[in-house]
Amino acid sequence: MSAQAAAGPIFAEGEDCRAAWREAAAGYDAPDAHLEILGKPVMERWETPYMHSLAAVAASRATLLSPGGRVLEVGFGMAIAATKVEEFDIEEHWIIECNEGVFQRLEEWARTQPHKVVPLKGLWEDVVPTLPDGHFRGILYDTYPLSEDTWHTHQFTFIKEHAFRLLQPGGVLTYCNLTSWGELLKTKYTDIEKMFEETQVGHLVEAGFKKENISTEVMDLVPPKDCRYYSFHKMITPTIVKH
Repeated sequence: MSAQAAAGPIFAEGEDCRAAWREAAAGYDAPDAHLEILGKPVMERWETPYMHSLAAVAASRATLLSPGGRVLEVGFGMAIAATKVEEFDIEEHWIIECNEGVFQRLEEWARTQPHKVVPLKGLWEDVVPTLPDGHFRGILYDTYPLSEDTWHTHQFTFIKEHAFRLLQPGGVLTYCNLTSWGELLKTKYTDIEKMFEETQVGHLVEAGFKKENISTEVMDLVPPKDCRYYSFHKMITPTIVKH
């Protein structure tokens, strides 16, 4: 990778990877520490403590309301969050993934898990509308932006159009968009909680969630210096409960 590619923005102006993303090679490196697709840094192993934090939130209501329950995960990546979700007393684990190579890894991984895994292949925009209302106790949304146009906003489309309706009352949503948040914390914000409050909370309220049911937890986690999408020294885990 050139120094220019490492230093430049993740997306060029007007760039759109959506058409090529499904069939593009899933580039897992030899130590399984990085995943790249179409040259984009999709996920890295250093994220593990943060991914485990998101997974714990997504699975929390499955065990808190009563043992069992379904968890929906949007985006599989390196199975970091998914493997953590499987440690909880859930009933079913539904996972949406659109990239062919990543989906093959999901299918292989699913065979060895302790709970029922339901792999769903396709773009979430195509799969999610087919899922029934009130079907999940927990949702973890962590997909990669596929265009410059949706870089900072793709999570809001999912949340506003689907997350609230998919959750049972008392269910919980958690999510991240590290590619966006990393850029915001590099260019506009030095306070991660202020970033979340000013750029995310209004959209969550518009989706139907009550502000008093939105909370966050901040952890210290320093990314490697060569990480292209995130350089801030803290990460934020949202917990959004459906009333």
